[in-house]
Amino acid sequence: MNLAGKTVTVLGAGRSGRAAVALALRGGARVRVFDAAPRIEGMPDGVEIHPSAGEASARDGQCDLLVVSPGIDTYGPLVAAFSACAGEMIGEVEFACRHFEGKIIAITGTNGKTTTTELVERILKAGGIDGVACGNYGVPVCEVVMRDPAPEVLALEASSFQLETVVDFKPDVAVWLNFAPDHMDRYPSVEKYKAAKLRIFENQRATETAVVRKGEDLPDLEAKVVSFSTDDESADWFSDGRYLMHRGQSLIDLEQGSHLRGKHNAENAMAAIAACKVLGVDDETIHKALDGYAPPRHRCELVRTLDGVEWLNDSKATNLHALESALRSQTRPVVLIAGGKDKGLDYRPVLPLLAEKARAAVTFGQISGSLAELFSHAVPVEPVGTLDEAIDAARRHCVRGGTVLFSPGTSSFDQFDGYEQRGDTFCRIVQKLR
Repeated sequence: MNLAGKTVTVLGAGRSGRAAVALALRGGARVRVFDAAPRIEGMPDGVEIHPSAGEASARDGQCDLLVVSPGIDTYGPLVAAFSACAGEMIGEVEFACRHFEGKIIAITGTNGKTTTTELVERILKAGGIDGVACGNYGVPVCEVVMRDPAPEVLALEASSFQLETVVDFKPDVAVWLNFAPDHMDRYPSVEKYKAAKLRIFENQRATETAVVRKGEDLPDLEAKVVSFSTDDESADWFSDGRYLMHRGQSLIDLEQGSHLRGKHNAENAMAAIAACKVLGVDDETIHKALDGYAPPRHRCELVRTLDGVEWLNDSKATNLHALESALRSQTRPVVLIAGGKDKGLDYRPVLPLLAEKARAAVTFGQISGSLAELFSHAVPVEPVGTLDEAIDAARRHCVRGGTVLFSPGTSSFDQFDGYEQRGDTFCRIVQKLR
């Protein structure tokens, strides 16, 4: 992508925005950066800085190319104002990938993206392939493509926010894990949210591959489709939650070496393996990569066992689908702790599963009251205000041989800075129990 002599406006001065600024400068562009914050720090010399930016600031942002950071609402008036003054508007992922010549494995889905992305990177490295996890995983793609040398493969976790702004983005392998309503505080409808995610397939043709969960409601895809499932044995990859089978042949026993447990993790593993096999990774490498692997923190993480009760931290469950997956994977009587910010989600579909798996529930946070009223149709519920109170209440309801499952089912921003802080707080409190 030739940027010499072009003017590039970067909207958002966070880590993704700073990476986009660095890449634009490397290409010889004149760069401006706008952010709503009253101060913008850490920018290289020569960059025009515009703090306290609003819609009126767009008149100073006329440019050949507008690069929008993924945290900024693409549907909002700020982006609309700046887009009207730009020759083209794209996001950080699109901008980075226009500067990358290697292979791309892109992973999307409502849940499981991070575990799958991490597994892809691990399998590639075990096979001697320089693959780097990036994107929504935590490292901006612009940072990665500027490495010298650049990696051979991007293991790119792609959120709906990042996919909204793709144009030419065409992954060699696109992974679709699952779909359920989420981010209804950002999207005007479920259909808009799904349409953003579906853009991962938009430019794929018969020469590319789509790895998809069988049974998902997807349009006809031009790419070659490889399917996986824990429900349908006719899929290319199938698992009962322990054994991973490829077209009827058992390949992996997850309980021999790995710390992956439950059907949701089996799906993540199958998706990652299927994607890496497209790039030529062999079975021996896959065995080596999975040996000793533990999924990322805050995903049904065993914190401790106390008085015969397992305490699980699933703080990464920020939506209904993640909560359902965590409940479905439990085999012991559950006391569920759920709650947090009101994201406008409909929790009624979880009631049958809650009645089947849980003996009680404790709700907390902004949606404590409304969630308790709904959950009371399935199990006894105790609503409280804070996470400390929720842990105390859960301990009163749990029984020896059971599980306290902290799976909030919504985001954390009513009381915490993110799911990591929320999960760390849960772990700290639980470790102090006596």
